[in-house]
Amino acid sequence: MTEKEKMLAGKIYNSRDHQLIERYHIARNLMAKINSHYYIDLKEKLDLFSQLLGKIGENVWIETPFYCDYGEHIFIGEGTFINVNAMFLDNNLINIGKNGLIGPNVQLLTASHPLSSKERIEEKIQEGKIKISYKTYSKPITIGDNVWIGGNTVVLPGITIGHNVTVGAGSVVTKNLPDNVLAFGNPCKIIRNI
Repeated sequence: MTEKEKMLAGKIYNSRDHQLIERYHIARNLMAKINSHYYIDLKEKLDLFSQLLGKIGENVWIETPFYCDYGEHIFIGEGTFINVNAMFLDNNLINIGKNGLIGPNVQLLTASHPLSSKERIEEKIQEGKIKISYKTYSKPITIGDNVWIGGNTVVLPGITIGHNVTVGAGSVVTKNLPDNVLAFGNPCKIIRNI
């Protein structure tokens, strides 16, 4: 099993694997182009995002700057709007449905680490030097159709947000949210059905 396969399967993996680093650099180069200037030519911007992302639906609008780890694990449905400073750590799949509204500074974080430092940090001696590595694993994030996620919200690894959900600004989503609810807070809690 490759490190990428381990990563997508939610197993502990080496984030410094050459295959992952290669894609990381491709994504960084594309983001540098995407984030470097204002686009009058929207076709050029869309073409760059099409190279970066796994899938981008019709009529998707992504404001810049936009940040991710690999890009290829991000799938965005038609008509979705993503505001400035989105941070999508796509160490696993991020699926966003159609007609979504993602506020500014939203973070979708699929990567995590063991809580115990003894499990998280690995020290090895190689060629007479101490080499430290950090154990990483990831879980996918799924966001349904017609979801509005308010600005400065953080969505943690493994979360599923149902259809027609509104998540209030500044929330930290630590648990799955069912369809048709208003939820907000830190930690994010369901307030009522909508």
